[in-house]
Amino acid sequence: MAPKLDVRRANAEKKYAGDLSFAFEADPSLIGIPLVAFSSPVEAKLHYEILEDDSVEITGSLAFTLKGSCSRCLKETERRVCGEAEGYFVLGGDGGEDYSYTNGVIDFGEFLRDSVIFLMPARLVCGETCVAPDYQEE
Repeated sequence: MAPKLDVRRANAEKKYAGDLSFAFEADPSLIGIPLVAFSSPVEAKLHYEILEDDSVEITGSLAFTLKGSCSRCLKETERRVCGEAEGYFVLGGDGGEDYSYTNGVIDFGEFLRDSVIFLMPARLVCGETCVAPDYQEE
């Protein structure tokens, strides 16, 4: 379960910036690679900053491990995936590019789901005999 940030409380306590570290179980349906699953919870290290208009910037990193069959040779393999995550939350947003929150509380669920999808590799390759070919521009 993803944590929440109570923006009203943080403002009242004059905590306009802070760090959050937590782990969560990602939805297995986020993986589009056959015969692959999460082998560890997703680890999140996020920093938030509440701006004057009560919008909130989130930056940080996510890391998780995938385990399953190599997409090329089907050999059992495992890969650690790490990457950056950033989002912008607007109070009562209009459904545009930014995330919205209501009642002064940010639920990170959609943001974390989108961030995991963005970091997901297109395939899981064992790296021993199945290295990806180098990209060559023509």
